[in-house]
Amino acid sequence: MFRKLYKQLHKRIRLLLNKGREPYLSLSKILGFYPDNLQIYEQALLHKSSSVETGDGKWINNERLEFLGDGILNAAVADIVYKRYPNKREGFLTNTRSKIVQRETMNKIAVQLGLDQLVVYSTKINSHNNHMYGNALEALIGAIYLDQGYDVCYKFIRDVMIEKYINVDMLVRKEINFKSNLIEWSQKKKVSISFDLIESFTDHNGNPVFQSAIKLLGEQIGIGIGYSKKESQQAASKMAIKRLRTDKELQQRISATKKKKTGELTDEKEFSELPEEKTV
Repeated sequence: MFRKLYKQLHKRIRLLLNKGREPYLSLSKILGFYPDNLQIYEQALLHKSSSVETGDGKWINNERLEFLGDGILNAAVADIVYKRYPNKREGFLTNTRSKIVQRETMNKIAVQLGLDQLVVYSTKINSHNNHMYGNALEALIGAIYLDQGYDVCYKFIRDVMIEKYINVDMLVRKEINFKSNLIEWSQKKKVSISFDLIESFTDHNGNPVFQSAIKLLGEQIGIGIGYSKKESQQAASKMAIKRLRTDKELQQRISATKKKKTGELTDEKEFSELPEEKTV
C-alpha cells in the first residue's frame, strides 16, 4: 500500500517539475491517475495538422494511436454492453455499441472532459467542422492502453467515459432513423430512391425475417435484414448511407447517372451531407 502511494506521489512530483505542467495536471485530472509515459500522451493530443517531423524523417501525430484506441474502445464497449443486457439479441447489442461509439458521442465526451483545451492543431483548420476531439479521445485511449495496460484502459472507458457522461438506457431508446435521413437527402438532391422487399423467411426459432434492398437511380446500394420490414429497411439504409459517404466509385456512378437523366452534376461534397455515424 505504501509503495503504491509513494509511486503516485513520485509521478505527481514529476508532473509538477515538468515544463508546461498545467496541461499535464489537467490531463491527470481527466485520466484519474498520473501517467508514466508523458510523451505518448503528448502524441495522443497532437492532431495531424500539427504533425512533428523526427530526426529520421518520420512524421508524428495521433493517427496511429487513434487507430489503436478505436479497436480497444469497440472491444471494451462490446463487453460492457454484453454484460449490461444479458437477455438481448445480437442486433440490439450491435446497435447499442454503435450508438455509444458514434462520432457525435465521442466528440461530445471529449469536450466534456476538456480535451478541446489540450489538443494541439493548426489554426488553419476549423475544429468545429470535424471530429478532431473525438479522434483525440480515441488516441488517448490508445495511449492509456500502451502506458497502463488494458485493465486501466477498460476502467477509464467504463467509469469515466460511460458512467459519467452517457445515459446508456436513454441512448438505447433514441432511434436513429437512417431511412428518413436517406429519403430526405435523396429528395433534396432530386434523385429517385426505392425500397424493395427481396424475401421473407423464418429463422430456426420460427420468427419471421425480412430482407430489404435500396436502389438509388436504379442501382442497388444497400441490403438489410431484420425481424420486421421496418428493421430491414433501417439496416439497408444504414449500409446505403455508409457506402454513399465512403465509396468513391459508387459516388462517380451515381453522379454520372444523375447527369445523364437530369443534366445536373453532383458534387462530391453533396455525399458528405449524409449523416455520419461511426459504425463498427
